Amino acid sequence: MNSQEIARLRSISPKEFALWGIQDVAYIRPTTIDGRQAFAVHAADGTPVAVMKSLELAQAAVRQNDLEPLSIH
Repeated sequence: MNSQEIARLRSISPKEFALWGIQDVAYIRPTTIDGRQAFAVHAADGTPVAVMKSLELAQAAVRQNDLEPLSIH
């Protein structure tokens, strides 16, 4: 990373920082549906995308879409 890139990162707004990498990640959070444990997949902005039966399935689905899965506990 060069000095111009570093200076740019230091000057970004909180809103820009929050959006940084938004196309690269999806969040997985445990949930309960009809009394059963499940895992909800959300886009980085919080939009619900899918519900899977297991964490492994949720992670695989996220990776198949070229995203990095992040867990929310």
